[in-house]
Amino acid sequence: MQLMDQLGVALGLATLAGLNLYLTVAVAGLAIRWNWIDLTGPYEHLSVLGNPWIIGVAIALFVIEFFADKVPWVDSTWDAVHTLIRPAGAIFLALTAMGEMDPVLTVIAALFAGSAALATHSTKASTRLVLNASPEPVSNSVASLAEDGLVLGGLGLIAAAPMVAFVVFIIMVILCILMTRWLWKKVMGLRRKRAIAGGASA
Repeated sequence: MQLMDQLGVALGLATLAGLNLYLTVAVAGLAIRWNWIDLTGPYEHLSVLGNPWIIGVAIALFVIEFFADKVPWVDSTWDAVHTLIRPAGAIFLALTAMGEMDPVLTVIAALFAGSAALATHSTKASTRLVLNASPEPVSNSVASLAEDGLVLGGLGLIAAAPMVAFVVFIIMVILCILMTRWLWKKVMGLRRKRAIAGGASA
């Protein structure tokens, strides 16, 4: 039971980090700092997130991302820069949540955490590429706010029912993988149409 809870926390944090690493760290850090969640037992390693410096840096970076994430094409550039940063942060969060483990299990957990974050990050980035192809800019802001809301809701689920969160986030990762494949096909189709239109006009 305890292991399943830990897996739920670890997978949840990793998955949400793929959407918005800084918001995930900031909110988790504030919750720990203000004693909203109990860190006794296996979760004591997560207390590092309550460090004021970590919270401050996470909030500052989240503010930058909050605005960058709502500007067409700037959001895609930001996503491209974070293709490595988000999975790396997710691995740190997941391993911290799991605590001390056998080295073999540590590597396996890191692989799963990085893959989960990459799945959600890829879906986010692919969605933005599709939205940026549309002429109206409002959809970017709506998508960004929806992602932030999903992160906050996911963190709430992790705190309230980590075992349920484990199942929910596994389903979420699978759906993200399937959705990313469909979105990339759509992106490639849009690029082909543009190339054909450009060749015709030339």
